[in-house]
Amino acid sequence: MCHDFGIPSLSKRRPFDEKIKKNNPCHTPRYRVGLKALRLLHLNMAEVDRQLILENVGPVQAVLDAHDGVVNVIDTTDGIIMIGLEGGCTGCSSTPMTAMQIYYSLMKLEQVNDVVFVNGELPAYMRAFIDDKLKSEA
Repeated sequence: MCHDFGIPSLSKRRPFDEKIKKNNPCHTPRYRVGLKALRLLHLNMAEVDRQLILENVGPVQAVLDAHDGVVNVIDTTDGIIMIGLEGGCTGCSSTPMTAMQIYYSLMKLEQVNDVVFVNGELPAYMRAFIDDKLKSEA
């Protein structure tokens, strides 16, 4: 035992860790990451400019303005844009169509890898429809 925290020494823990690996289908192996890999990871995790996102919401911005709808850009890390539709969008029956138009406009940007609506405003079938449309336009 490690006398500071009561943690078993590494040699005593290893057999236990091996048992967990064998019995756990969700076990993820641990890897050592070098400095070069960390630098590449940092470059890939650059944030997309939030102002760029708001400027490229598309033609639906006029409707959002008229109905007090608000696009809240929550996160843009790694090109994955997390958005919440708030204000007049809350409880509105047109929110899925608004989300679909925003998704379509933002997925055209080179820096954007995905758009996630945190409140689930964009159903999967609408996302698939837009993805197919974007592929046919390419």
